[in-house]
Amino acid sequence: MLNKPRLLTPGPTPLPERVRLALAEDMIHHRKPGFKKILLETEGMLQKLFGTAQPVLPLSCSGTGAMTAAVHGLFAPGEKVIVINGGKFGERWGKIAATRGLKIVEIEVEWGQAVTPAQVEQALREHDDAKGVLMQVCETSTAAQHPVEAVARLTRTRDVLLVADGISAVGISPCPMDAWGIDCLLTGSQKGLMVPPGMALLSLSERAWKRAEAIPASCFYFNLVAERDNLLKGQGLFTSPVNLIVGLHASLSMIFENGDMNDVYRKQWALTCMVRTGAQALDLRLFAPAHYAWGVTSIALPSGVDGDRLLKVAADDCGIIFAGGQDYYKGRMVRFGHMGWVDWSDVLAGLHALAYALRASGGFSASRDYLETALAAYHRALDVEPGRVIPDVRS
Repeated sequence: MLNKPRLLTPGPTPLPERVRLALAEDMIHHRKPGFKKILLETEGMLQKLFGTAQPVLPLSCSGTGAMTAAVHGLFAPGEKVIVINGGKFGERWGKIAATRGLKIVEIEVEWGQAVTPAQVEQALREHDDAKGVLMQVCETSTAAQHPVEAVARLTRTRDVLLVADGISAVGISPCPMDAWGIDCLLTGSQKGLMVPPGMALLSLSERAWKRAEAIPASCFYFNLVAERDNLLKGQGLFTSPVNLIVGLHASLSMIFENGDMNDVYRKQWALTCMVRTGAQALDLRLFAPAHYAWGVTSIALPSGVDGDRLLKVAADDCGIIFAGGQDYYKGRMVRFGHMGWVDWSDVLAGLHALAYALRASGGFSASRDYLETALAAYHRALDVEPGRVIPDVRS
C-alpha cells in the first residue's frame, strides 16, 4: 500500500507507539504485587481524568457493558427513569433500561440536536417519581453534545441520579464528574484514552454508591460494590484485562506528564474547529450545527453523493478510514473522528481525502484553499479558550 492508513473514526482510535510497546510487554499475574502496583497507579490517574475523589472501576467489557452495569447497579425493576434519546446510543439506554424492567420516560431529540435543560426540567416535574436521568455527553452517532452540566444542576437538587455516557467525551472534552455533579460517568478504552477496545471505566458519586449498596445484586458479573471493594485492594473482582490496563497506564502517563488536561482539551477543540471549518469550506453541511462534540464531526452529504462509495474511495485511494452514518443516515453522512492520538496533520490528510472522495462519488466543490482555511482555523483556535469561539470560514 502506498498510503499510510489513518484511522479517523469515532473509535477505535490510533494507538501511540508508547502504548503499543506497553501492550507488548510480557504477561504478569493479575493477583500479584507487580500488577497491583500498576493498577493502583492507574487508578490515581483515572480519578484525575474523571475529576472525582471516588473510585473509577475498570471493567472487562465494552462501553455498552458499563452502561448495562450502571443500569443494573443503580435501579431496581419497576422504577422509573428518564432517557434522552437523540441517536443510536440514547436509544441503547432505553433498550438496556427496558431489559432491566424499568419504566421509561423518553425525551426524543431530533438527530443532530441536543436536549435542552428545559425539556429535562419539564420531564422531572411531570415525573417526580423518576429515579434517574440517562443520557450521553456526546451522542456518537450524530456528534451532538448534550448539556450535561446544566442537567446536573437539575438532578443534584433532587433524589434523581444523573447517569452520563462519556464514551466519546472522557479524555476529549471537559466533563468533571464531582464539579458538575454527575452521579455516574462511564467511558471506554478505545476512544480518547488511546487503548484498544475491551475495557470500560465507570465511577459513581457518593450518593450513587449509597444507592448501589441498597440495590440487591442482579448480575453475578456486573457487581459494582464488589468491584469497588476489590479495587481498593489493588485487584479486580474477576480476571483483569492485564495488558489493557498496562496500556492504559502508559496512555494516562502520556496525558498527565505535562500537568493537567488543559493541553488535551485545547488540542481537541482546535482539531474540532479545523474539521468543521474545512468541511464548510468544501460547501458541506454540518449535521450537528449548534451543540457539537470535540472528538467527532458529523458531515451531511449532498443529495446524489454515494456515501458508501465515498468511504471506500477515501480508504482505498487515500488510506483514510472514516465512519458512515447509522440507520436512516447510512450512506448520507460521514463521521470524521479526531480524538485521541490524532493531530493536525492527520486532519489535513482526512480533509484532502474527504474532498477527493466527494468528487469521485458524485459531489462537487470548487474550493481550492480548504486546507489552508482549515489550518488557519486550527491555529486561531489554539489561541482562544477551548469551547468559546469557532472561527468563521469566511474570515
